[in-house]
Amino acid sequence: MLMSVGTQGLVLGLMVLGVYISYRLLNLADMSVDGSFALGGAVVAASLNAGLPPAAGILLALSSGMAAGFVTGILQVKLKISSLLSGILVMGALYSINLRIMGRANIPLFNTKHLFSSELSPIIIALVLAAACKLLLDQFLKTGLGYAVKAVGDNPQMVSSLGIKIGSIKIFGLMLSNGLIALSGSIMAQFQGFADASMGIGTLVLGIASIIIGQTLLKKVRFLKETSMILIGTIIYQLTIFAVMNRGMAASDMKLLTSAAIVLFLGAGQLKPGINAVFRKRGLSHAKN
Repeated sequence: MLMSVGTQGLVLGLMVLGVYISYRLLNLADMSVDGSFALGGAVVAASLNAGLPPAAGILLALSSGMAAGFVTGILQVKLKISSLLSGILVMGALYSINLRIMGRANIPLFNTKHLFSSELSPIIIALVLAAACKLLLDQFLKTGLGYAVKAVGDNPQMVSSLGIKIGSIKIFGLMLSNGLIALSGSIMAQFQGFADASMGIGTLVLGIASIIIGQTLLKKVRFLKETSMILIGTIIYQLTIFAVMNRGMAASDMKLLTSAAIVLFLGAGQLKPGINAVFRKRGLSHAKN
C-alpha cells in the first residue's frame, strides 16, 4: 500500500511542478489546473481506446494541456481578463470539452494496454518520469527564457524596461505549466485504471499544499533545489493523508484535511519569527539578571 501511495505521490508531483511554474514563478492564480489535469486523463483514455500506443497518448495529452494553457494566457494577456477569471472560464470550458473527448463521464482502462501494463514496477516508472521532468525543468530554468519566466513573476516592471514582452512570457509559462499538469493527469489515469471527467477536482489546492509543505519543511536543506523540495513535499502530503485516512477519517474529509494542512504550515511560517523573537528577548533578560 505504501508503494502505491509513493507512486501516486510521484505522479502527482508532475502536476505540482506545473502548479509551481504558475503559482510561484509567474505569481499567477491559474484556476484552469483542475480542468487541465482531467483533460490529460480524457485525452490519453480516448487515445488508448482508439488503439494508439501509450507514448502517443501521453504526447497528445501534453500537447492538449499546452493548448489549454495557451488559451488561458490569451484571455489574460490579449483580452485583459484577470488571471483568476481566465482560469475559471477555461476550467469550466474544459469540463464540457473533456466530456466530449471521452463521450461519457468515465472510461475504464483496466483491459487496455497502457504505460503500467509492463512488467516494470509502477513506482520505478513514476520515479523515472518524475526525475526526468524535474531535471528538464531545472535545466530550462537555467536558460535565458527560464530566467525571464522567473523575472516576470518577481519584477515585471524591470523585465518590461528591458524590452522583453511580458505577455509572451506569461503565455509560454502557462503553456508549460498546463502541459505538465495534463501530463500528470494522463499518467494518473493509466495508474488508477480509469479516466473521469471530475478527476481534477481539488488538484490546484493539492498542488499548493504540496508546495507549501515541501518548502516549509525543507527550506533549510541547502543542497536541495526547489523542484526537489516540491516533489518530496508531494510525497509527504500523500503519506500524511494516507496515515490520517487509516485512522478512521472519511474520504469526504479530504478537502478539510488539505485546508487544515495549508493553514497549519502557513501559520507556522508566520508564527516562527515571532516565537524566535520571544526566545531571544528571554535570553537577553536572563543574561541581564
